[in-house]
Amino acid sequence: MAIKSVKNGTRSTSMLVGNSPFIPVVSSVEYLVIAGGGAGGNNASQRGAGGGAGGYRCSVAGESSGGGASAESPLAVTLGTTYTVTVGAGGASANSNGSNSVFATITSTGGGYGGSNGVGNSGGSGGGGGTNSSAPGSGTANQGFDGGTGENQGTVRGGGGGGAGSVGASGPTSGNGGAGVTSSITGTAVARAGGGGGSRVSSPGSATAGGGAGGTGGAGDPGTANTGGGGGGSNAGSYTSNGGGSGIVIIRYPNNFQAATSTTGSPTITNTGGYRIYTWTGSGSITI
Repeated sequence: MAIKSVKNGTRSTSMLVGNSPFIPVVSSVEYLVIAGGGAGGNNASQRGAGGGAGGYRCSVAGESSGGGASAESPLAVTLGTTYTVTVGAGGASANSNGSNSVFATITSTGGGYGGSNGVGNSGGSGGGGGTNSSAPGSGTANQGFDGGTGENQGTVRGGGGGGAGSVGASGPTSGNGGAGVTSSITGTAVARAGGGGGSRVSSPGSATAGGGAGGTGGAGDPGTANTGGGGGGSNAGSYTSNGGGSGIVIIRYPNNFQAATSTTGSPTITNTGGYRIYTWTGSGSITI
């Protein structure tokens, strides 16, 4: 059976001429890489701030990356190469950032923790500032926004954690967590990477897209798993660990290209909407 050289885009490849069909070689993939969210703050006598969302990086055309950035370029891949996937854990307890998520050379930064009685920490999105008018943490460029400032008058509040889609609200306003960002990389629109809400005397700061709500009269809520949402801030005297949500890694490419040679980490594999889609909720790898 003869072998014929053909052009596939800008790359040359080979095909078998005869009974075997030609399957083009994939040269790039789209991705969504979200890191773990930061933990919400808590303190013996103060109200904790919301944790920042995990860093959000997306290359799907027409969608957004975090921090108000446009989608990045798809990642070039090489046939036969194994690419590592790391899914970052959420910050497990007060004063802990989320962990980074990685696909090949793409790294998203873990979310910053919310302040307990002091400044929020920086990360993919920044943690909110604690009470006593504490400053928030900063987000990372093209991944997420800053947290909100804490407040120290009247109804004391912790600031909201920053989200991939907007800044966390400052204490005097609401202490709400920053918004997440919506992606349809799986074929279904899903919002992820929202900041955690700050704790308040009256009603808690709210959160969207996987972020935990802040506490009132009790502990705040944790961030939702596999969204990168920030943890909600706890009320004074509540030491419940309002951890951030773990991250997620998703890649896709057109289904006229060959399936991956192998994967590890038990990704969910779907073939829908004209794409092969691989979704990891735990660390692993893929060989194209």
